[in-house]
Amino acid sequence: MIKAVIFDIGNVLLRFDISLALNRLASKSGTPIEEAMQTGAQVSRAYESGRIDRAEFMRRLMEILQYSGTRQEFVAAWEAIFTENEPMTKLVAELHRDYPLYLLSNTNDIHVEYMFREYPFFGLFRDAVYSHVAGCMKPDREIYEIAVKQFGIHPEETLFIDDLGANIQTARESGLVAIQYDYNRHGEFIQEIAAAGVNAGRSAK
Repeated sequence: MIKAVIFDIGNVLLRFDISLALNRLASKSGTPIEEAMQTGAQVSRAYESGRIDRAEFMRRLMEILQYSGTRQEFVAAWEAIFTENEPMTKLVAELHRDYPLYLLSNTNDIHVEYMFREYPFFGLFRDAVYSHVAGCMKPDREIYEIAVKQFGIHPEETLFIDDLGANIQTARESGLVAIQYDYNRHGEFIQEIAAAGVNAGRSAK
């Protein structure tokens, strides 16, 4: 029996498009965005895994980009990449009535602060494990072990929802009931979680 639900954020609760940020940064960058982001991806991963903090992330990426804008403009561009996945957030509101809800996400403090400020439904979650705080990232097993301990859950009684196959595989290896999500197949997903014992009939309509 499912007694708790853990959600990923990106492309589950919120769809995201990093190109929106890149296009906003491009007008004040001396390095072609495509070229800069090949190097910048390593910096972003270091930030999301907690190896560097926000100030160091911004310093390094602004240097790579040769960015001439302000720090406030940089943060504003980096924030504005999300769109609410309304079928899934309606499901969150429904499940909140019957299950404790949790978050497990590879993310960073800029995005966490923005998401909680802009999307009130995040207040429905009881607790969260973020990669930049945990110091490790999905699909590494360690972050799942941290989540299980921190949330005080039994893995075999917990549904985990993520959009990436590698993350689902490790979740299953960790004992969680894991279902992969594709926002283009939301109806099929509702059927899958219902088969797993989750009452989600109203959100399928």
